[in-house]
Amino acid sequence: MFKKMLSAVALVCLIAGTAFAEGKKNPVVTMETTLGNVKIELFEKEAPISVKNFLDYAKSGFYSGTVFHRVIPGFMAQGGGFTADRKQKPAGTPIKNEAANGLKNDRGTIAMARTSAPDSATAQFFINVVDNGMLNRPSPDGAGYAVFGKVIEGMDVVDKIVSVKTQNVNMVFQNLPETPVVIKSVKVVK
Repeated sequence: MFKKMLSAVALVCLIAGTAFAEGKKNPVVTMETTLGNVKIELFEKEAPISVKNFLDYAKSGFYSGTVFHRVIPGFMAQGGGFTADRKQKPAGTPIKNEAANGLKNDRGTIAMARTSAPDSATAQFFINVVDNGMLNRPSPDGAGYAVFGKVIEGMDVVDKIVSVKTQNVNMVFQNLPETPVVIKSVKVVK
């Protein structure tokens, strides 16, 4: 009888442990900018490579001092790669594009920025300020842009960022904020 009770207790613990593991919360980061804070939930299950990549950059302090260098009202705000004096920070190895994960480039989502090569994303990201269906896989080039999180607080701050006055500085910086919008830090809060 004692063995049966122990087995029953072990089974309950196993089930409870499984339920707890399945209920694991997604990582959440707070991005502190010169225009306010943005809290972002990261979708680790759907985009494990992109989330790990973003968290590695965040934990290393890479994003501190970078700016939103391309902001387009009615489209998106892109950042995470350049300093306020327009110097590109050296980034790591490009990652695999996870745009086939089922997540859509809807308003408030954060996605990996990349070149025309599908697997070229490194540190840069963008936050969609409208639903940008044309960025979902297979558009625009058969590969799409990989969404890996969503703003859960501070979308008003993102709207402020995308509304600042911009300028064009040579062919490299189109839609560059005249007054830099600096990312002070990106910190994991959960």
